[in-house]
Amino acid sequence: MHYETALVTGASSGLGAEFAQLHAQLGGRVILSARSTAALEQLAQTLRATTKAEIAIITADLSLPDGPETLFNQIQALGWDVDLLINNAGFGDLAPFAEAAPEKMHQMMMVNVVALTALTKLLVPGMIARKKGGILNIGSVASYFPGPGMAVYYATKAYVLSFSEALAEELAPHNITVRTLCPGPTETGFQNTANMDMKTVMGGLFANMPSAAEVAAYGYNSFLRSGRVHIHGWMNRLMIGSTKMLPTSWKAAIMGKIQMQRM
Repeated sequence: MHYETALVTGASSGLGAEFAQLHAQLGGRVILSARSTAALEQLAQTLRATTKAEIAIITADLSLPDGPETLFNQIQALGWDVDLLINNAGFGDLAPFAEAAPEKMHQMMMVNVVALTALTKLLVPGMIARKKGGILNIGSVASYFPGPGMAVYYATKAYVLSFSEALAEELAPHNITVRTLCPGPTETGFQNTANMDMKTVMGGLFANMPSAAEVAAYGYNSFLRSGRVHIHGWMNRLMIGSTKMLPTSWKAAIMGKIQMQRM
């Protein structure tokens, strides 16, 4: 495989677990990383039983300042070169900014922005030296909008998209592929963590969500194709495309009305 060894953050469940399974099914080695050792061990056991891939697990808390470096050092000790970095770890929180829990807000910025950037920074030099590599960053439909009611989360995903597109241009001459997957609401543990009831949020528009397996398959296959940004779902593509010409203040007002009405 061109991307033999993949590091998947947030691999204990949801999209992360699905990405890990997809890569393992193709015979690639996988490094699973998340905070829950028990969940990682259970996934590793399943992957070893159902695929021929080599699997390693590294428990890491990316909300801590030294989280990315600790993870990187353990990868170095493992002796595996990471060819594909899947920056999947991230979470949100549905709450007006003035009422949001400061600690949760800080952890969100650390995981969604700081850790993603730091881990990429630590792994890119090795990819450049080997003249190959890939990075799949998980953005969101939220990357394209201001998000009243989830202001910090939306802002972190806007950062992911902007950072990824710039990085894609910088690293292309080094034979390093950078892609951004922008899914809409998906059946994962995200909604529980963010305190979201999808039957009421956004007026119930996204009550019928695609599965994590469906979105991960789309994202993984899109990574192997051309195009730096891939938006999952025709409704999400339509929504983003139809609002591109609107002033940002209008977008914020629209999102505020449909997202905060049941808060």
